[in-house]
Amino acid sequence: MKIATYNVNGINGRLAVLLRWLELAEPDVVCLQELKAPDERFPESSIRELGYDAIWLGQKSWNGVAILSRVGEIHETRRGLPGEQEDVQSRYIEAAVNGVLIGGLYLPNGNPRPGPKFDYKLRWFDRLRDHLSTLVSLDAPVFIAGDFNVMPTDLDVYVPERWRDDALFAPEVREAYAQLLAQGWTDALRHLHPGERVYTFWKYWRNSFERDAGLRIDHILLNHKAKARLVSAEVDRRPRGWEKTSDHAPVVVEIADKPSRKRKA
Repeated sequence: MKIATYNVNGINGRLAVLLRWLELAEPDVVCLQELKAPDERFPESSIRELGYDAIWLGQKSWNGVAILSRVGEIHETRRGLPGEQEDVQSRYIEAAVNGVLIGGLYLPNGNPRPGPKFDYKLRWFDRLRDHLSTLVSLDAPVFIAGDFNVMPTDLDVYVPERWRDDALFAPEVREAYAQLLAQGWTDALRHLHPGERVYTFWKYWRNSFERDAGLRIDHILLNHKAKARLVSAEVDRRPRGWEKTSDHAPVVVEIADKPSRKRKA
């Protein structure tokens, strides 16, 4: 089964790119971020024509998350994170699909730093950590996928010294991400590509994509049950080179039907 995350940066304005990628890559389950559309403007019919069911949590002009599946019914388990009842930003959705649990997220950007947006980002990270602590030990594969808006290490950012004051690279944010991993989550891309510079986002200006001057801010985290079935984890760079495309590229993991068994010596 192939599970992907993709920040589409406006689902209606870039619908042709999304549909083209879905047909080309054939992912089984996809978490989408930055829909930038209210619920009633989600392009459900176009997505269903490709064989995908969908659930979504939209928001006018900003944010918005969705989960697509072509491998079975989507059983929604949560929309929105607990812990801040007055928070109306559409940033988290969760569902059981084909025997696995999927959490799709769009973590706040947090800029400018310092300021209220950065404070909100740290509070949101705290709420995420509290919620994920209830999922990491489940007796089922769990995947937390999305745009985390954090570069965990210097290896995850082109010219890191230029980003020291940015909210995506702040020490507090990187520490919050490290605390997530300390719960028992595995960063799929970094696990299979240790020491490699792998990016998922490139700004539109100064030929950033052509120069590979990017950031790794889109992540898929696995609990122990999911990690045991992990086959591959890659960035699909193809759609980033298309016209009128998102500034993000999809991240795709492939998992086996059963946990891998190590051969006895």
